Amino acid sequence: MAAIEQDSESFSLGQLWSDKRYRAVVMQILVIAGVFLFLSFIITNAVQNLEALGKTFGFEFLEAPASYDINQSLIPYNSRDTHLRASVVGLLNTALVAFCGCVLATILGFILGVLRLSHNWLINRLVYCYIEFVRNVPVLLQILLWHGVIVTSLDVPRNAYNPMADVFLTNRGFYVPRPVFEPGFAFVAIVFVAAIAGMIIFSRWAKKHQEATGQIYPVFSIGVAAIIGLPVIAFFVAGMPMSLDAPALKGFNFQGGMVLKPEFTALWLALSLYTAAFIAEIVRSGIQAVSHGQTEASYALGIKPTWTMRLIIIPQALRVIVPPLTSQYLNLTKNSSLAIAIGYMDVTATLGGITLNQTGKEMECMILLLMVYLTISLLISAFMNWYNRRIALVER
Repeated sequence: MAAIEQDSESFSLGQLWSDKRYRAVVMQILVIAGVFLFLSFIITNAVQNLEALGKTFGFEFLEAPASYDINQSLIPYNSRDTHLRASVVGLLNTALVAFCGCVLATILGFILGVLRLSHNWLINRLVYCYIEFVRNVPVLLQILLWHGVIVTSLDVPRNAYNPMADVFLTNRGFYVPRPVFEPGFAFVAIVFVAAIAGMIIFSRWAKKHQEATGQIYPVFSIGVAAIIGLPVIAFFVAGMPMSLDAPALKGFNFQGGMVLKPEFTALWLALSLYTAAFIAEIVRSGIQAVSHGQTEASYALGIKPTWTMRLIIIPQALRVIVPPLTSQYLNLTKNSSLAIAIGYMDVTATLGGITLNQTGKEMECMILLLMVYLTISLLISAFMNWYNRRIALVER
């Protein structure tokens, strides 16, 4: 107390710079003030430019009719709907390709990463060449390449390729039967959700039982059997409450069923294959980061190689894999904005493209577009950070 009183009594303005304690606080205040001044300048400059151009700032344009078509929509939409609904359709298309891309890229990346460590020279070299080729070619060129391959190699609907019953491959899309759910299907859905919940409880119990006794249950096999088998049984018990709406050629195109547009397929494949090459290297480095002594100790205990990989190597490697994997998911989501090059109507093409050009609200559209991508990226980061904390090493 005496020292503090002595310091306060001997304080001088020169200490704001000479004393590192005061200097740190002063520097932070100056930086924050500089940031606010910069933002103030940007906003003031934007307002003055809008006034000079005779423009107003507002989001009322979102309620005006969009007056343009969208070739793929997950919700009902027509050209008389508003710009807001058109933006939502674009946002859902972005979310769809990002989700499907992350799933496929993860599966391919893990397979390629494990094959990259194969002792088979041919497999090892083939995977190495694939990774080096794919990740060094710009993703935009790969998107254009896949779109060109699909559009030019497949024929028109009248001469569609029919690999199996009610499945048609054309240059206008891949047509497959669409499931039509009847009221009784809710029972099947409830059984499916209950099976997943039951397997989560069972897997946690099996893990605790394994830690306590060493006994291992085939959780994966039981889980697959339960999650697939129980809903199938419920489906037949409920009287098969689902039918199929098969596509049929009417006029110049197919009607009915579900369709995967060439734009979506090309974008999905290109983003997945491109990102999988990076994930493969992340998986390879993660597995190699685990000490080989872990594998030798596992073999010495008589544990099978497959169990060694699944129970010992992969869990430890995930702690190295997950952080850079998050960055790849973010890159894939942001790279989906390149969809505009092939006409895939994502949120960049709708809100940041046609809506912007029709309304002339470039400031508002860009702000909304930035907020959309920022929100999606923060949600992905939050989920991956939560998962990373769950698999983090816990000290006992």
